[in-house]
This record gives sequence, C-alpha cells and structure tokens, in this order.
Amino acid sequence: MGCGCSNLSACCWSLDQNGSIPEADNVENEDKGEVDDLPAFREYSIETLQMATSGFAMENIVSEHGEKAPNVVYKGKLENQRRIAVKRFNRSAWPDARQFLEEAKAVGQLRNHRLANLLGCCCEGDERLLVAEFMPNETLAKHLFHCMYILGSLASASALGEAQPMKWVMRLRVALHLAEALEYCTSKGRALYHDLNAYRIVFDDEGNPRLSCFGLMKNSRDGKSYSTNLAFTPPEYLRTGRVTPESVMYSFGTLLLDLLSGKHIPPSHALDLIRDRNIQMLTDSCLEGQFSNDDGTELVRLASRCLQYEPRERPNPKSLVAALIPLQRDTEVPSHELMGILHGADAVPLSPLGEACLRMDLTAIHDVLEKLGYKDDEGAATELSFQMWTNQMQETLTSKKKGDVAFRHKDFRAALECYTQFIDVGTVVSPTVYARRSLSYLMSNMPQEALNDAVQAQVISPIWHIASYLQASALLALGKEDEAQAALREATELENKKNATS
Repeated sequence: MGCGCSNLSACCWSLDQNGSIPEADNVENEDKGEVDDLPAFREYSIETLQMATSGFAMENIVSEHGEKAPNVVYKGKLENQRRIAVKRFNRSAWPDARQFLEEAKAVGQLRNHRLANLLGCCCEGDERLLVAEFMPNETLAKHLFHCMYILGSLASASALGEAQPMKWVMRLRVALHLAEALEYCTSKGRALYHDLNAYRIVFDDEGNPRLSCFGLMKNSRDGKSYSTNLAFTPPEYLRTGRVTPESVMYSFGTLLLDLLSGKHIPPSHALDLIRDRNIQMLTDSCLEGQFSNDDGTELVRLASRCLQYEPRERPNPKSLVAALIPLQRDTEVPSHELMGILHGADAVPLSPLGEACLRMDLTAIHDVLEKLGYKDDEGAATELSFQMWTNQMQETLTSKKKGDVAFRHKDFRAALECYTQFIDVGTVVSPTVYARRSLSYLMSNMPQEALNDAVQAQVISPIWHIASYLQASALLALGKEDEAQAALREATELENKKNATS
C-alpha cells in the first residue's frame, strides 16, 4: 500500500460513511488573505494587450490545449513590467458587452492571496478578454500527472531538471489552500466556480498554489460550465445543466482524488474502490511511507463526503478548511522547497550574459551583441535585399550601417542617432537594432529609453532572450530590483530553451 500502513483499508471501511465533517464556526484563519498591493480592477485597451502579448504570439500561449482551445490564455507583460495572463474568449462567447463587463467587474473586486486575482478586462468591439496575475510555475495537472515535466524558468531539484512527484505534505497544502480560496469566494458572494479541476490550480513565484480567477466566470454567456469528461461532472449537473455551490464541492472531491492518486480517476470508480476496501489501487505509489494511517483515512473520508450523490449531504468550504487544517504538516517549510523549485539565491545558474546583466557590465553585453550581429533577425536580411532598389531604402540601410560602425567603435551617441533614423523610417523592423539602441541608451545613462527599446525588441521577437536580458539591465538601472529579477529569470529560461533546441 502506498502509504506503508497496512491498516488503512480497514480504517476506511469501518469509517461511518455518513459521518459529519466538523463545522468551522470556531476556526479562525491566520488572516483573511486580503491583498493590498494589487492595482484596482480596470479596463485595458486591445492595443495594450496586443503589445503585452507580442500581438497574441503563438509563443506566448500557456493554455493547456494551445491555440486549439476555444478560449486561449496567453502570458504577457505590461509596460510597468507586471506579468499577466490574458484569456481571450471566442468572439461569439459574450455578444452582450455590458453583461460581460458587469461579470468581470464583479469578479475583479475579489482580492485574496489564495487566488490568481483578476486585474482587469478588455471589451472593445467583439473582443472579450480577461487579465489576471500570471503564475509562472504551471498547473497542478502538470505537477501531478506529468512527473517528467521539466520546469521552465525555475528548474527542479534534480540534476536533469525533472519535477519530482509531489510530496504528501504539499498535496495536503494544495487541498487547504484551495478550500480557503473557495471559502473566501463564498464569503464574498461568489460561491459558484465553473469547471473546477487540476488545470485551474496554478503555482506562484513562491511555489504556493492558487485558484485561477478565470473559473469564477463562465466561458460564455450561455455556455457549458463543465468542459471535462462527463464522468467527472456532478450528477445534478447532468440532470439540470445548472452549477450550484454543492456542485463545486463535488468537483473539490474529484480534486482530492487527484491529489491522493496522482491520476485523474473517475469518481464512480474511486468510490467503488473505497467500498471494496481496495484503497491501494487508489493511492499514488510515489507516496509510500509519507503519511500516517489517520491522515490517509481522513482524506479518503473528505473525498467521499464531497462526492455524495445528494448535494445537501456534501460539506461546505468552511467545514473543509476546518477538516484540512489539522492535517497540515511541515508548515514551516516553504512551498518552493516542497515542490523542488529552486528559488531566490538557489535559482538556476546564470549564463555569462546573465551574469553580465546582473552586475551591469555593459561592456561585456556590448561584446555579446557585437559578436551576435544580426543572426537572430529572422527574415530581415531577405526583406532588406528585396527592397534595396528604392532610394529611400538605400538611405535607410546607410543609416543602419553607419549605426553599426558607431556601435562597434562604442560611439554610442552616433549609434543612437543613426539607429533612430533607421527605426523612424519604419520600412524594416529589426529586433537587433532595437537591442543595440537599447544598450546605447544604457551607455548614455538613459535607462527608461533603454527599457522601452528592449520591450519593443521582445514585441517583435517574443522568444528572444537578448531582449529580456536587456530589460533586466534597464530595470536594475532604474532601481526596480524585483522586476529585474523576474526579467532575468525569463531571459534564462528563454536562453536555456534556445540552447536545448540548437
């Protein structure tokens, strides 16, 4: 048996299946988790979100089914360097702009450290988009169901960067944080959560699990609330097509099964295993020796209660929190340690270019850019040669060549002037020219202008690590340490991916 306790089956079987879960009337959370450092909900222009996502570039898609998903989620970065997740709805999903805006504003009032909070929305023409906090450490589904998944920007503890199976104490922490998120939403009048599943739980910079705010809104005005297999949907939803607070508790039960088994087991099959005392088949073998008989019994009992056929017999979020708090272990250990995510001072080793950016060694960065030349300007050379026959283009090319000569000889004032002439004509778009002008601005003690150009280079080429490295240097020069570290991690991730495929 996965937990190494031979009596768990007997304990589960002898358990009164209709036993109540203690109410949480006297249970106080450490705090209500209100978040004060987030901006108020606002409306964004489509132009702002296009810029943030590099024109909704395919490289920035983070939704599980990629561009084939009916509503695609992109990662992006605002002008102030805040990382965001942008959900772009199918154009026919919300025909009534006012209804969409009202729904989004209501969800946008929620602010809690257990949520990936909604920051804003966009409602221009037939575009409908939601903007939320970006969580960089993937979904519960990837951590639970894909043990060989290689973490992106923050490698795992193993030498090969492979994620280890999630530990029992972390699985219990996920369950508690999710219950607390649902309790908070319920207390604010948002008890309905649509299609709660392992893909809706995301992990923040610290490795803490959070509930995505996107599920607090339906995928469309009249759309289905469950996109998962019908075997995982609450029985009453199959009868009525309506989501109720009790339906959310049923989905919570399926998540407890996910955490217990490390697999996505249909509830009916799991309940059969419990009734047949075959708990071994239900428990993840990776958890051997990690939990006690009592803890395993309690989690199975909670899952069974959530999966009751009659909605009124299921617990509420408050009582779930009360039941899960006593199960917590190693509470002093940070989540990123339990998850095997290298963090802070232990972060992924920087490349020579990353080290140069961190210590603001602009001369070393200059040498890298000079050696690189225009190798990363995909298609630019072809476009240039095709357009050389026009006089205007010839003059533009001359400006660029003069800028390159000035840049090589470290005459950054002249480089700025020549590259600006080239960019202002606008016939050819070159991320390398923006990168070179960015460094020239840094050399001229103009960090804000340098940041603007580095961002523009990334808009043109979303997966170009040089653009992110330059953003890190500009942000350091501006005294924005946290944003610089985030840009540095992003650059390291992009550079590692580039090296892995080259």
